Amino acid sequence: MSGLVQVALAESVAEAEEIQELLRSAGIEAQLETADEHHPRAVEDAPQKVLVPEAEIDAARDAIESLTEPDELA
Repeated sequence: MSGLVQVALAESVAEAEEIQELLRSAGIEAQLETADEHHPRAVEDAPQKVLVPEAEIDAARDAIESLTEPDELA
């Protein structure tokens, strides 16, 4: 089984969960991990690493880019 690699760094849990849901809808299972050591009650504001299986890193990056790039072609 391949290990997990970081595909994104979210500034908050809410942002990380949005990325995680985007990846899930693309068929990629992602996990979240706190990026910094924070007081346990301050976790909600802690930056989050978004981790995906190493074999799916390229697909995950493509999925995130398609979400975050502005649609300037319209």
